[in-house]
Amino acid sequence: MENTNIKLSIVAAVYNLEKYLPRCLDALVNQTMQDIEILCVDDGSTDSAPQIIEDYQKKYPDKIKVFHKENGGEFTTRNYGLERAQGEYVTFVDTDDYVEPNWAEKLYNAAKENDADLAVCGFERIDLATNKVVATNMTNFGNTVKEIDPKDDYLLFINPAPWNKVYKREKIKDLRFLPFRGFNDTMFLASCYTRINKIAFVPDVLYHYFLRYDSQIHTVNEQDVKNLKKYLLEVKDLYIKSGKYEEMKYILDTFAFLHLGTSVMYRVSYDESVNMKQMLKDTIKYLDENFSNWRKSPFLKLGYSFKKGFKHIALWGVSLFYKWGIPMVYIKVYRFLVDKLKIDIKF
Repeated sequence: MENTNIKLSIVAAVYNLEKYLPRCLDALVNQTMQDIEILCVDDGSTDSAPQIIEDYQKKYPDKIKVFHKENGGEFTTRNYGLERAQGEYVTFVDTDDYVEPNWAEKLYNAAKENDADLAVCGFERIDLATNKVVATNMTNFGNTVKEIDPKDDYLLFINPAPWNKVYKREKIKDLRFLPFRGFNDTMFLASCYTRINKIAFVPDVLYHYFLRYDSQIHTVNEQDVKNLKKYLLEVKDLYIKSGKYEEMKYILDTFAFLHLGTSVMYRVSYDESVNMKQMLKDTIKYLDENFSNWRKSPFLKLGYSFKKGFKHIALWGVSLFYKWGIPMVYIKVYRFLVDKLKIDIKF
């Protein structure tokens, strides 16, 4: 029987990282909101992480629930927790990160008070090696509440990570993180757009995300690209089956271009075994065959982009390189800005 008194379920994906785990758990058990459950899902850790979460459960039995499973990857851990969550809302954390004491309360209140299906807060990206703040993200929306609007491209610029968000569980409880590494959170958010109606934004920086350059998000290979292409089609199929594709086609097709063409192509370019010219050629063909509305997307028009500002103008510029058949120019410029000038760029 579900506990209907739980306001928020927090799924903590645990895989090793014994050094950082206590910092994360201390932040969770000391949240200002009390009606929470913390589901620590151990994904077959090989260090002392399983014992650490067992110790915390003994100390905080009313808040922490511990589960141990065979190693299956982050997506299986999140799905495992989502399937067992009982809260009105649900969220996720990576256990090498930490949150502010009022992270849960502010996100929950923003969602609840505005009858929103999703609430999103600001976050910091921090270099784990130097402890230096690299960037602050998702603070630009202010204290706003937005309806899902297929004519507004703001949906494209919400970061896909699940940890600076709370989701109304009733809306997304049957969705799952798809079985591939690196981009399942992106696909999960895109899938959520077929279920939710309203999003609340909290501009405060409440989540501290640590960049580990040995993590999977920074190592993209050719198989990852193939997987992303496969599961983008599954998400499109979800839109079609739910009757959302026709009204959302420009959002989804531009989403595919933004993430596959812009972000993933840049990241896979660091894999020296990849023939980038052929990879880019194949990607353009894939987008044209499956997400062809990116070419006529109203969000990639010059007039629209000028009204929206620099980030949109830059994205319009990238789309031009693709339309002209010279996307390699974009890759080289992007890498120069990041590698040589040390400019942190996130669309």
